[in-house]
Amino acid sequence: MSERFAVLDRLAEQWGLSGLELVGKGLEFTVFRAQGRDGGPVALRLAHRRFDSNANDPHVDTRALLVQEYAVARHLAEHGLPVARARELVLADDPNSPDVLLSDYVPDDGSPLDSHALGRLLARLHRVPPPRLHPVAAEGGTTADALIGRIGRRWAELARLVDDWPEPPAAGLLARHLSSLTEDSLLHLDVRSSNIRRHQGRTTALLDWSNALLGTPALEFGRLAEYARYPENDLDPAALRAGYATVAPAPAEDDPCLLACRLDAALMLALVFLSEAPDPTRGPAAATHARTLAQRLTAR
Repeated sequence: MSERFAVLDRLAEQWGLSGLELVGKGLEFTVFRAQGRDGGPVALRLAHRRFDSNANDPHVDTRALLVQEYAVARHLAEHGLPVARARELVLADDPNSPDVLLSDYVPDDGSPLDSHALGRLLARLHRVPPPRLHPVAAEGGTTADALIGRIGRRWAELARLVDDWPEPPAAGLLARHLSSLTEDSLLHLDVRSSNIRRHQGRTTALLDWSNALLGTPALEFGRLAEYARYPENDLDPAALRAGYATVAPAPAEDDPCLLACRLDAALMLALVFLSEAPDPTRGPAAATHARTLAQRLTAR
């Protein structure tokens, strides 16, 4: 840990930063805020370790995620989307030293989220030409293959945690639900309050592009539907859909792709509440909900 702080101190001096303070810590990354040489606030994001693992994602390459964050943020900034503008990315030669991403720090006034405006923003995002990169979450394959693979993997992980867990939906069934999937749009797939900076309710930056994939808007709406089940995510699905429809057609709520992505998200959340951040109430309820979604998918 002392080596990591030594790297931070060296970079802070190199970049002319002052007032370094911890502002956030997640599964893979820690975020610090500082004052830049120009007087503006900046954020430094660094990984806890080069490779990581958790119940949802057993093989996390944190360097690949930072490289993706840098590329996506710069691409979207060029297209006028509200992001934390990426300034510099430092990849360490020493495996004991952290990779560090320097970005603008976007303040947040704590106001309730305007979901209608967020819906319009997501429609704009989905219309922007995707950056030329292969998303980390695609795991080297297509988006459809990645979803099918991780649904199966997460289902098996839940089977180790929940008694009498049923057999998973067949891969062929999932493939049929995803058969209309194209990879025309960049999807954030982690749109929730903690990843949204705002001013008077309006989104001023979408943060954390680790879960991004190329796909169709139905996948984004599937994830949103699951996140909206939890009040802390501050999402109003009806308002989101209405705002989106002012810019582009919103996907049908019974779109098979949307249902498959709902299952993917529900399994992820069940593992969060059963393993990564155990909650004795939410965990079992989330697992039951995921099983119900699987039954709905199988019955179609």
